[in-house]
Amino acid sequence: MPLAGVVLATVSAGAGGVEQGPRTHARETETTERRTVPPADRPLLLVLRALGLGDLLTAVPALRGLRESFPGHRIVLAAPQGLAPLAELSGAVDAVVDAAPLAPLDTHLSGADVAVNLHGRGPQSHRLLLDAWPRRLIAFAHPGVPQSRDGPDWRADEHEVVRWCRLVAESGVPASPRRLDMRPPPLDAVDAASRAASEAARGATLIHPGAASAARRWPPERFAAVARAQREKGRAVVVTASAAEAGLARRVASEAELPERTVLAGRTDLLGLAAVVAAAGRVVCGDTGVAHLATALGTPSVVLFGPTSPRHWGPPPDRGQHDVLWKERVGDPHGDEPDPGLLEIGVDEALAALDRLREGEGHADREGDEPDPRHPLSGPGVASVTGPTPAARTHAAAAR
Repeated sequence: MPLAGVVLATVSAGAGGVEQGPRTHARETETTERRTVPPADRPLLLVLRALGLGDLLTAVPALRGLRESFPGHRIVLAAPQGLAPLAELSGAVDAVVDAAPLAPLDTHLSGADVAVNLHGRGPQSHRLLLDAWPRRLIAFAHPGVPQSRDGPDWRADEHEVVRWCRLVAESGVPASPRRLDMRPPPLDAVDAASRAASEAARGATLIHPGAASAARRWPPERFAAVARAQREKGRAVVVTASAAEAGLARRVASEAELPERTVLAGRTDLLGLAAVVAAAGRVVCGDTGVAHLATALGTPSVVLFGPTSPRHWGPPPDRGQHDVLWKERVGDPHGDEPDPGLLEIGVDEALAALDRLREGEGHADREGDEPDPRHPLSGPGVASVTGPTPAARTHAAAAR
């Protein structure tokens, strides 16, 4: 059905108890320009993933599978509009329509040929899409939604990337969990402030102390100690954060005795943040959206996990340019205090992990061809997701 009058952020096409999204990452985004898109003649494929930055990036392989299996469809992603620039970088969607978690969708999206639920297990997200009267629903089976009874079963013990690839694969859409990679944004596509921030970050150790919840936020004095040690080692250091967490970034920089110019918090939009992460020599951060950017862009990283398992949300274990620190304890990812397991990670461990990084490997990889889509996200028990066969199992994300 044509999308006449619907407000979209246009991007170019390219080669849940109470259900909720699995996480909300610190949202380093700014609102993009809204514009009305003229009616489209192609059939509509509507995808729901109205979550955060890391959630979008973990869904990219499934989105790419949909793009290749439905080349004649107009693929519209229902997600926070500020994520549109990253959706564009993926090359997998034609447009982004602004959507909030489990909020009603724009009525102009009714009548889609295919609706795909990459948001959660149902039932609420299933019903949101069914309210748009699609001809076909691709979603996990949920007993409370009869229309989903033929869908694949939800598995609690599964990596987030593998989960969504398995959903579409067992619905007839081949998808490879390895297809996480994204090229850095062209510098002429970002504003002057972002270009300057990117240049400041080139080759530097990027410290990102923020996270959406206190449970996933390593103490700022420890980030400062890491930054200070890197500076004493002769490395340039920059500190990033969302505009809302600029004070946190300034505290880290001050305690590390870094000049104010090294604080890049609030100086970039989302595309600019991606350029900064791509330019950095290495990233140190918690389990948040910037960690997923580092994975997608091939920037070596040390990621500090606390209440959630990296077997749910971590980088692929075969990518040696990423080092994950986790004490194998789980807790409440939305807690108001730093997770006890996260607090068990010491500064010396983070510094040792930085020294272990295979620097340069990721940056070299992303300059070449995209990894062979026939190869899966690797690791114990993870298999290729290319059809309606039993899929890889790792560990679970929270129910949604």
